[in-house]
Amino acid sequence: MNLSKFKESRIKNKFLKKLLKESSNRIVSQKEIKSVAILTTHTIADKINLQAEIETVLGVKNTKIYSFRKFDKSNTESFQHFSEKDINWSGEFVEPTFQNFLEQPFDLLIGYFDTNHLYLEKAVYQSKATFKAGFSKVNSKLYEIEISEAINNTQPFLSELKRYLQILKKIKN
Repeated sequence: MNLSKFKESRIKNKFLKKLLKESSNRIVSQKEIKSVAILTTHTIADKINLQAEIETVLGVKNTKIYSFRKFDKSNTESFQHFSEKDINWSGEFVEPTFQNFLEQPFDLLIGYFDTNHLYLEKAVYQSKATFKAGFSKVNSKLYEIEISEAINNTQPFLSELKRYLQILKKIKN
């Protein structure tokens, strides 16, 4: 087993233990959504302009996006990407701008990825967002709203999310 797989295994075990222990203690905010955070993969972010689509459908202006991309020495440093190198052996994110992103109390966090992904799931879990939504195939302990939709169907996903947020009176009609 190489060192990176061992690190990933260690982080995954710690994450799953924390998730099981703390998922029932989560406090959900009832306030209206004014700020939105988006966590996704680099490939999805390259194909779809999520930030613009979410701002249009949900009618919010304050959105920020971070995407995961595999570490590569040739990648330029970016304030919209994080990689497996930005997390230490203890499972804590160490890159300061990404850490600040996770510490911001966004009104809504959207996990826009539909497969299990340790680093994105860990980021969703660690985020201080007061309400979280994502795809149903990922991890039911992470989100307050889970939507079953194909990842390529952005508009149906966002329409369904908007419908539920209107029912919960978190956004206006």
